[in-house]
Amino acid sequence: MPPTALSGPRTFTRRTLLAVSAVGLVAVAGCTSSDDGQEAITSEQADELAGQVAVQETLVAAYELAFQADPALAAAAAELVTQAGEQLDRLRAAAPGDRPAGAAPADAPPVVGAQEWLRAQVAAAATSHAAACLDQTGARAALLGSIAAGLRGHEALLA
Repeated sequence: MPPTALSGPRTFTRRTLLAVSAVGLVAVAGCTSSDDGQEAITSEQADELAGQVAVQETLVAAYELAFQADPALAAAAAELVTQAGEQLDRLRAAAPGDRPAGAAPADAPPVVGAQEWLRAQVAAAATSHAAACLDQTGARAALLGSIAAGLRGHEALLA
């Protein structure tokens, strides 16, 4: 007897999306290793990683601005800013040397539509991290890739 197909469209719950993101993070992180725990980094890679720290700092600031504009969003998405802050801590630990400070987003969120504004900020940060991942190696590439994937999860939750 042939296998039966599931009927209707497949939807993902928030819990499923977060679980899949967590599994992907563990898989990506588990696939990288270094002989001495430290990988060589070029000055270009260091500069780009420092830039990604600033991108993440800007994203954390965007969460705070959006939460100020929309307290209901703050209540619903508080865990997301916590995750973004933890991602920032990991990036700071991975980035050698001095880094430029992140800035507040160029435009403030509107009182109505703060969630859509924040979603756009998250998407931009995810795209930036994914692009920077291509120029890194080993654990730094895995870190940026996993953060980009996690932020895509944030983006989906904010939709």
